[in-house]
Amino acid sequence: MKVFKFGGASVKDPEGVRNIAKIIQLYQDDGLVVVVSAMGKTTNALEEVVQLYYHRAEGYAEKLESIRQYHYSIMEELFPMCQHLVYEEVEHVFYQLKLICQTKPEADYNLIYDRIVSYGEILSTRIVSAYLSEIGIENTWLDARKLIKTDQNYRFAKVNWSFTEILLKQAIRNAKGRYVIQGFIGSDDNYHSTTLGREGSDYTAAIAAYCLGAESVTIWKDVPGVLNGDPKVFENTVLLRKISFTEAIELAYYGASVIHPKTIQPLKQKNIPLMVKSFARPEAEGTEIQNGSSLEPMVPCFIRKTNQAVLNVSTTDLAFIVEEHLSQIYATFHRYGIRVNLTQNTATSSTFVINHDPVNVPMLLEDLKMHFTISYRPEATLFTVRHYSEKLMDEFLRDKHPIISQSTPVIYQIVVF
Repeated sequence: MKVFKFGGASVKDPEGVRNIAKIIQLYQDDGLVVVVSAMGKTTNALEEVVQLYYHRAEGYAEKLESIRQYHYSIMEELFPMCQHLVYEEVEHVFYQLKLICQTKPEADYNLIYDRIVSYGEILSTRIVSAYLSEIGIENTWLDARKLIKTDQNYRFAKVNWSFTEILLKQAIRNAKGRYVIQGFIGSDDNYHSTTLGREGSDYTAAIAAYCLGAESVTIWKDVPGVLNGDPKVFENTVLLRKISFTEAIELAYYGASVIHPKTIQPLKQKNIPLMVKSFARPEAEGTEIQNGSSLEPMVPCFIRKTNQAVLNVSTTDLAFIVEEHLSQIYATFHRYGIRVNLTQNTATSSTFVINHDPVNVPMLLEDLKMHFTISYRPEATLFTVRHYSEKLMDEFLRDKHPIISQSTPVIYQIVVF
């Protein structure tokens, strides 16, 4: 059995859904678990619904209707007959969303976030599964909320691996079958929806592969494979034909957007190869990630992380910032699910470059203010260059004015505004 994952760009329009079917037809002899993300920018749109609903602001009903119309425009081209069952299934999803938004918001924002945002994947998989059936590709639609079991760390849920493995093996028994399942979502012991972190559909594919002992995982993207930099940001990028698991983990850790950071680890444990291929050119070789040499070809890799912020934390009495203080600071980061991407220390202060989360960062700052003196500056960008040379960095830094920089023999990082 193989595991395929299709992201939002793969299913943003009717042609994308048709293309998924064409790719699946190329693998007629294989059992497939097909993991699908929300269509296009649906997750972003549902996040806006969450914000409006939670703060009891006007406009969430109109936003929901625009999301509904977007999905209906795709269905009307794929299923011209309006009596098709998928219309009823999709309408039921929007009915559930409307019911949620008619109730008083609960205190836990993250629980509400997961409950609402998870419906994006439910919608996309209903449509994809129905289209596959419509053209004669027999498949089974699965609800990841019943199969991927997690803790109650909403928005950043951790997987209960043993329980999830049992449930997935019970649901997926036909090694030659075709199964369509949502990425990104699961549920806790009370069947409250949970999410695995943004871009978590890659992680879902790895979870399914690990639990089922799959032959391989293929992530279908709108790029030819893993490049040594984002071609929208960096010039003259090249395709990385092969990457070791260890190198992939390093690239993901520093923010390479083509791979979710948590995706690699379960695959490495069972030595399951990960392929990254172009959904526009499925016959092209793409990138293979498995045990072996670090990179092929061996070239510098460039990563840009936007939406960063620089947080400076210092002791209120100019005392040395020591292990006790750092332990307290990192515990606070953990409490609010804040990712630290770079840190520098002086005698009396520490500077952290973190992801700017508009929901949790304000709570983090209020907490830290009770014990420390802080300053906070958002709208930063973090550049990381892996396998750099001094000559390369001289050229790279020519038009940049970093406020923070640090390096190791392999990694060079700078922060700019």
